[in-house]
Amino acid sequence: MPTPKKEQMVEELRDRIARSTIAVGADYRGLTVPEMDQLRRKMRNAGVEFRVVKNTLTRLAAERADRPILNELIDGPTALAFGYGDIMEVVRAFNEYLLTAPASFSVRGFYLEGQVLPARELAELVKLPPKEVLLARVAGQLQSPLATLAGLLEAPLSTFLGLMQATQQELVGLLETRARQMEAA
Repeated sequence: MPTPKKEQMVEELRDRIARSTIAVGADYRGLTVPEMDQLRRKMRNAGVEFRVVKNTLTRLAAERADRPILNELIDGPTALAFGYGDIMEVVRAFNEYLLTAPASFSVRGFYLEGQVLPARELAELVKLPPKEVLLARVAGQLQSPLATLAGLLEAPLSTFLGLMQATQQELVGLLETRARQMEAA
């Protein structure tokens, strides 16, 4: 039977797991206390919550949060970083830290949108342009075919309108000619 304190820890972890948009699993063995404090500070500045977790409690919390796949990140001494907003902030924070991190620190992988991805994908994510740029590219790619379609749909109407105007001018010309003929007669 879990103690009330452990139940509370599981509930807090479940809440963090459920609210997070991204969770990064890391092996922190070998970090000194000052290095760990520096890591926590960098993560906190980026809006990331960095926690050393107990494996059994985290597994239980992941099950309760309906994210059992998160258990793939838990193996041996584990620290989890939870990001609640823009995932790119978390990715950038980790990539910046990894540039100067001690060799003993390593990222195991990360949970994103229902799947656990390997650590190497974290470096690939940082290469993506911002969300606004991606949306602008998609909008631009959609606009080109739509403009072509609008032109194709407009062409028959323009041709028909030109034909009608020409017919109208011919009709006016014919009526004027007939009127002159009648006046002459």
